[in-house]
Amino acid sequence: MDAAFTAEQDEIRRTLHELLAKHCGPQDVKNAVRTPAGHDGALWGRLAAELGLPGLALPEEYGGVGCTTAELALACEETGRALLPSPLLATAVLAAPLVAALGTDAQKSALLPLIARGERTATLAMPGTSLALALGLTGANADGEWAGGGRAGGVQARREPDGAWRLYGEAGQVLDGHSAQLLLVAAHTGGFARSRTLLFVVHGDADGLRRTRQTTLDETRAQARVQLRDVEGELLGSDDSLGIHGALAATGLTAAACLAAEAVGAAAEALERTVAYVKEREQFGRAIGSFQAVKHRLADLYVQVQAARSAAYYAAWDPGAGTLALAQGLDALRSAASEAVQLHGGIGFTWEHEAHLYFKRAAADELLFGPVHRLRGHAADRAGLFGPAPAGATA
Repeated sequence: MDAAFTAEQDEIRRTLHELLAKHCGPQDVKNAVRTPAGHDGALWGRLAAELGLPGLALPEEYGGVGCTTAELALACEETGRALLPSPLLATAVLAAPLVAALGTDAQKSALLPLIARGERTATLAMPGTSLALALGLTGANADGEWAGGGRAGGVQARREPDGAWRLYGEAGQVLDGHSAQLLLVAAHTGGFARSRTLLFVVHGDADGLRRTRQTTLDETRAQARVQLRDVEGELLGSDDSLGIHGALAATGLTAAACLAAEAVGAAAEALERTVAYVKEREQFGRAIGSFQAVKHRLADLYVQVQAARSAAYYAAWDPGAGTLALAQGLDALRSAASEAVQLHGGIGFTWEHEAHLYFKRAAADELLFGPVHRLRGHAADRAGLFGPAPAGATA
């Protein structure tokens, strides 16, 4: 493995860092999350037009840049550093790879170029609070229990005599669900006895679709409750559910690598802001950063963040390590955010200061994609650490 970044990768990181430094400061973040969309549409347009961010990891034949998970992870590290509120995670990390993996040629040709150009945002709608399990991050997803197994609840799909699909039900905690123009909705068909889960494409302006933005712990991760009342959906791919669980698990590993890099970026920024503050804040006639106890705390935190960065970079090269990298990244972010709040003293507990934004990101991400002990537990199961690995699992 060559751990050095290429000139192209360094340029992606540098360009994105400079753009976000100018247009995504703490006050810009607070202003953006209070808009109806939950993000700055003008900035998202620039990221799409100038950097091709939504299509960074999409094939060139569909209008993408043709890069790999490594480049997307580097971009996520910079967006995490700025706590950028944007549809990047929902669109480029979750939805687009599923369209590319499962969609028919006609669907890929129709949807992916729009996503790559930033003309359409997309998201993945899962029932209840099962996103992490559906992506295979905290447990095996092959049994379909995350989708309700055909019982009441979740989303049901029924095929009409003319071949059209109609969807009924509700999905909660949908990332950017209130503003996404395309939704990939997981729904089960066939009733309880022959239940199977399929993915359907639902357009944001479809009749019967009701979307309500939710109040969330982390405002930079906009979420919505999506209700479907006799909504027409287009089956993603063919009428065959055999590949869906594998595609979701593969997408989950890539998403974990990107989320790990994002968490590392946020942790590193929280650490840098804290170090800068303790150099300036004086107590007993000297900077508090000169006290040995403070130095030791920050040194330990630096080692933790660097270890998480190494794990994230490895996962960008080998997404199979994404689950463990995500666990380490979330741990580092929670530690960095906690130390930032404490070492900033009284100002760190106020709404006006940005320290609480990093703490909320750490807590909310663990609720959405963790918890950390389940991420590590499932990784151990896949590797067969405490017994034989499940059939089909990769270490």
